[in-house]
Amino acid sequence: MSWLTEPLQYGFMQRALLEVLIIGALCGLVGCFVVLRGLAFIGDALAHAVFPGVVLSYLAGQSILIGAFGFGTLTALGIGVLARSRRVSEDSAIGVIFAAFFALGVVILSRQGGFRRDLGSLLFGNILGVSSQDVLVTAVIAAVVAAVMVLVLKELTLAAFDPVMARTLGYPVFALDLLLLLLVAATIVVSLQTVGNILVLALVVTPPAAARLLTDRLLRMIGLSVLLAAVSGVGGLYVSYHAGTAAGATIVLTATGLFLVSLVFAPNHGLVAGWLHRRRGMHHAHHYHAAGEEHHLHGR
Repeated sequence: MSWLTEPLQYGFMQRALLEVLIIGALCGLVGCFVVLRGLAFIGDALAHAVFPGVVLSYLAGQSILIGAFGFGTLTALGIGVLARSRRVSEDSAIGVIFAAFFALGVVILSRQGGFRRDLGSLLFGNILGVSSQDVLVTAVIAAVVAAVMVLVLKELTLAAFDPVMARTLGYPVFALDLLLLLLVAATIVVSLQTVGNILVLALVVTPPAAARLLTDRLLRMIGLSVLLAAVSGVGGLYVSYHAGTAAGATIVLTATGLFLVSLVFAPNHGLVAGWLHRRRGMHHAHHYHAAGEEHHLHGR
């Protein structure tokens, strides 16, 4: 029992647990649309493209969220506009913007020699260092993103699964796509402090991917995704505390472990279910073949 209660004696662990629960719920919600729309590459681009904003904010002594939000918004809008112009494919637009912004961050960083000692916390997160104000800001941003998602859930769902029908019904599909990119950007930015620039995409993609294996219904997928992300965050934080490992990386590995369990044991889409289905199919095929042979012999 002390394994569970000991970490709660410390204020930094209480704040970290609250932060990771909020981030987990947010990533689980928004990440479902990232997985269903196949936006993992865009999410990766957003995670890297905000890097110069993070560096500039840090150097200016401001919250990293300010610069990250600025560059995240620019990236989301740039990808959307370039892809819509049809002069450049979406993948090319993502690659150009992501590479340019990340390179800009590296150039800025290379000019600040004394800054390198803090690079680890920016790349891999510092969840144990969050303040009460950080938790409050995260909660407010998460509430706003979740509220917007709920308000346009039907429109986002239709645009994700059947954009032609959405256009026919008069829905602004391009505006919805931009809105989704902005929501993904906000989710990634607010998650940076938890798992860092490098690992943030894993928290956005892995729990929803596991949930997708467990169900074919969107609302159930969202609920499972939020639950898996929260369990990954809390479980990873506890393991990190007792094992003395990096918190952000341990959270991601916990999420990966849950994904692998889902991949193997999911009732309909898991490896075991697929093996059993194939085995039943082979059994039925053998049975029908044997019955056919018997009928053929009796026919003689």
